[in-house]
Formats: sequence, structure tokens, C-alpha cells
Amino acid sequence: MEISRLPISASQRGKLISAGYSSLSSLSSVSSSALASDIKISESEAVEILKVASRGSRLGWSDGTNSVINGAQNAWDMLHEEESLTRITTSCADLDNILGGGINCKEVTEIDTEGSFMVERALQIAEACVEDMSEYSRFLRNDVQACQVKIQPKDILENIYYFRICSYTEQIALINYLEKFISEHKDVKLVIIDSITFHFRQDFDDMALRTRVLGGISLKLMKLAKEFSLAVVLLNQVTTKFTEGSFQLTLALGDSWSHSCTNRVILYWNGDERYAYIDKSPSLRSASAPYSVTSRGIRNSAPSYKRIKMM
Repeated sequence: MEISRLPISASQRGKLISAGYSSLSSLSSVSSSALASDIKISESEAVEILKVASRGSRLGWSDGTNSVINGAQNAWDMLHEEESLTRITTSCADLDNILGGGINCKEVTEIDTEGSFMVERALQIAEACVEDMSEYSRFLRNDVQACQVKIQPKDILENIYYFRICSYTEQIALINYLEKFISEHKDVKLVIIDSITFHFRQDFDDMALRTRVLGGISLKLMKLAKEFSLAVVLLNQVTTKFTEGSFQLTLALGDSWSHSCTNRVILYWNGDERYAYIDKSPSLRSASAPYSVTSRGIRNSAPSYKRIKMM
């Protein structure tokens, strides 16, 4: 049995693996005091780890058996993991506030909107990020030498990997390839699919097959987010639905797709102001926040960025 399958806390497993203990056999001849010294824990904790490892050896645990025990987490570990989650800022304080600090890593977040992203915006966003970081560095500057390194927009663009897909089969193939790609590019912490909907709104006569395919995609993306501790953001589109004698806007892919993401954020217009609304989340309350789309990216709502009414 591998140490990664041992039913102990995630932090203890991490310390064991970092110290070179990769299997139960590697713990069979070590003393509690030596183990405590190796992984910097108390001797009582080391004794408990050795007891669990010894019990595992006697039971003959192996991969694929006792999966409920091997995969279990206690409430304390779950709380610690949740509190230590990394969040990616949207650069809009009001939006970050309702999201609990930003887009969560280890989760799949769906954003529903009428529009879609343009590649040309990547350079504008990179330039805005550099300006923001420069201002932040000047604000916190304590050591002039520490601020010598300059980040350029091209440095950000060189670390954005763009894949263009032209059919749903290519989309499925790419999602299957992502695990290998991210294993080779460990610094990737955000995966954006724009949009998850487009290729599945056509060429599908069998709706049951479409539902199964989308279900498989969502499971792969959730696994990816957990395994590599990254954020997955899916852009969904809206469509029209004939209800109560009129056509109304509704989310694409149907109601069953709503279970395929951890959080769902709906973007909409309220008069001449943009709003983001948390429609679904296991940990965040439903709330809305105004925002503006500026030349520097998403920012708090401002009068100068009100919607221009078209005649």
C-alpha cells in the first residue's frame, strides 16, 4: 500500500512523502522517535502513524480495497483545507466580496453570459495586470532593490496557453489531454473554457447522448481541479425558451447541466449597469454585485462605464 492511501491527515501524508516514505514497507523498520525527527512532528503523532501503518499491513490493504476508509477525511482536515484554498481575484472588489475572496481553486465555476471572450483582449488584460502590480509594488515598497525586476506584458502572454477547437470531438479530446498537459506545466492554475456550450448546441440529434458526454466532461474537469489544485472556469451561453406564451432567456444545456459545476455566476444587465449574481454555490450565499468592464479589465462599477443605449 502506498503512503498516499494511508487514512491519516493530508498534512501528515505530505510530510511522509516529502521525507522519502512512499510505502508501508518503508515504515516497517523505523522507530517512532526517528519518524518524529524525520517529519518534524511529536512522538505521539508518530506512534499513531505507525499504528495505522501496522494495522494496514496486517489487513493487507491494497489499491482498490477499503476505498471508503482510504479516501476518508475528518472534519478538521476538511476545514483546514477549505481555509487554505487559494482564490484568484477578479480585480473587482465587490465581485470578489460575494465570491468569498475570488474564484476558488479546486472548484469548477460556471459563468453564464450573453457574450463571449475575444482573444484580442488578452494583451489589454496583461498590460492592465502589469500596471496593477506596479502600483501595488510602489505602495508596499520597503526595499528598493526588491523592486528591480520588471514584469512586462509579454511575460504574462508567454504563460497563457491557447487551444482553438472546431468541433465537440476536438473539445472532448482536448479535455482528455489536459491532465497530461498540466502535469507538464505545473504553473498552470486557471483553466478557462469559452464556451463549454457552443459545440454542443448543434450536431446532436441524440439528447441523451449529449447529456452523457457532458456529464463525463464535467467529472473530468472536477477531478482536474481537485488533483492539481487549480480553478476551472466554464463560460455558458443563454438561449431562448418559449414559456407562458412568450420567449424568455434561459441558460443553455438544460437543467441537468446545473449540477455539473460547484458555483454558478450569472452576468446580466440591470438598467444601464452590469451585475453578477451567485445563482448556485454550496458555500456562498446568493448575492449580487455591480461591476464594470473597462480597458483595464473588470473593476468596481463606475458612472463613466454605464451602458450606452443604442437608438
